[in-house]
Amino acid sequence: MTVTYVWDLCRLNHRLCGGAFVGTERKIHFTSNILELIFKMALPGSSNVENLSPQVLRQVAKEVADLCSNPPEGVKLLPSEEDITDIQASIEGPSGTPYAGGIFRVKLVLGKDFPRAPPKGYFLTKVFHPNVASNGEICVNTLKRDWKADMGIKHLLLTIKCLLIYPNPESALNEEAGRLLLEQYDDYFMRAKMMTDIHAKSARGAKESREVDENCPSTSGANTSGPVAKKHAGDKKVLDKKKRDKKRALKRL
Repeated sequence: MTVTYVWDLCRLNHRLCGGAFVGTERKIHFTSNILELIFKMALPGSSNVENLSPQVLRQVAKEVADLCSNPPEGVKLLPSEEDITDIQASIEGPSGTPYAGGIFRVKLVLGKDFPRAPPKGYFLTKVFHPNVASNGEICVNTLKRDWKADMGIKHLLLTIKCLLIYPNPESALNEEAGRLLLEQYDDYFMRAKMMTDIHAKSARGAKESREVDENCPSTSGANTSGPVAKKHAGDKKVLDKKKRDKKRALKRL
């Protein structure tokens, strides 16, 4: 059973600032697993936590809590229980794109200079996209020259989602995808959709999506069991055969 707490941010600030209270009366509702996560992240031992100032950690904690309580449409956060600076989320492929129906795991790594320097962004789910390298690295101006210290995690995740709708072939990390997007869009669409069907609609992807739902409850209006999930369950045998055929086709590409 999930228990809901009302937690005063003064207490969290006390924990993160070494005993010095910071005056604020704002309160946020947390589910029990989020409250536990915030306590864990305040302790030393995480890979990058000790490199960040208490003020930065406090801001990250607030953003994580807000994102879990009020996730943007199509984006669900999956906080790391080991390292609060390792931000992972699932992004639903936008309709009308070759990524529609897919669930894409992404990762933001907050470096020791964050927020003065932008985090690094990666797709953990394989994707055929002009602005995503073979190792998953994401190239988008928001993570490069357009970065500003007051940009939050929510803004970054929404920017990555928008990148699935509006790829930028001019800053391509995947040159083949960029060329196809400009010169042979139908081929680009087919290739990207094939990769989505194979990697972003797998049983593993569905499991990851459920884990995200459990850790970060959606708002009451969010659809957590939509037609894509039902169709995936109903057509499992057909989908498995298609996946095998497409994997063989990809090996020849």
